[in-house]
Amino acid sequence: MEQEKEIRWLGSSYHDLLAFPEEMRRRAGFQLGKIQAGLDPDDWKPFDSIGPGTREIRIREADGVFRVMYVTKFVEALYVLHCFQKKTQRLGPHDRKIAETRYRAIINNRKTEK
Repeated sequence: MEQEKEIRWLGSSYHDLLAFPEEMRRRAGFQLGKIQAGLDPDDWKPFDSIGPGTREIRIREADGVFRVMYVTKFVEALYVLHCFQKKTQRLGPHDRKIAETRYRAIINNRKTEK
């Protein structure tokens, strides 16, 4: 059996996930576990506008939708870029900027490690 991918949390993403309501946090953790095992989450969409290979887990609830943006295309780890709750259909400029900045940090860090 293949070894699960390590999760690397960028910025405040881990603490932001911990701030989700308990049920949403549990569901997000389950979906991340599926990704670590090489499977797709139940409800996701690509978000290449943030950076190539970026995806978003969508966890729907009556109060809104909880999102976990991540990148899994790199061999070394599953990177969690941003965890947040959305109340509208569009990705807000603040959330977009956070995810883009953290994606660029991965790319820059990988360049300096080589």
